[in-house]
Amino acid sequence: MKVAILVLASGASTRMRGADKLLEDVDGRPCLAHVVRRAAQACPTVYVTVPSLDHPRAQAIGDIDVNVTQVPDASEGMAASIRTGVAALPVAIDAVMIVPADMPDITGEDMAQMIAIFGVAKAKVLQATSAKMQPGHPVIFARSLFDALRSLEGDNGAKRVIEQAGKDMARIPLDGDRAILDLDTPEDWARWRTRRS
Repeated sequence: MKVAILVLASGASTRMRGADKLLEDVDGRPCLAHVVRRAAQACPTVYVTVPSLDHPRAQAIGDIDVNVTQVPDASEGMAASIRTGVAALPVAIDAVMIVPADMPDITGEDMAQMIAIFGVAKAKVLQATSAKMQPGHPVIFARSLFDALRSLEGDNGAKRVIEQAGKDMARIPLDGDRAILDLDTPEDWARWRTRRS
């Protein structure tokens, strides 16, 4: 089974008060590059959506060997990133793992483990959760759901597609709260750095 990873990085960072959360430093590199590098360690096929190919986020990825795709209607919200990213995937791809780029605690091992489990699970959706089973990210979707992903609108992500999967959806807990941790504000980043130190 061929799985691609789609890293969503075309959001507006509106709650960062002028800063870009995906360019925040994580272990000496921008958060986006940190997440993309981990994705590339877990999977040979990685796509990254950005607002434009000349955006600082596209430059931040550097020489990591991934496919960078611009989202012309990125201002619409997360659905535009998902639509564009899924539409860019090769026809040979059997499933896609969607990873928001503002989740620096998700590891390459997490992603690789989920891909391995999805390969043997009889599910159309595999969703990561916190250790306490709170649903989060990453989420893997089978190709049979690609049409639904390409029809998404607004800023609610793929929540509707996950809910509609019903009994065809499985969950996997990741340690701690990293599956539900996203960093949207300067305060979020400050608290995260304090915990790490």
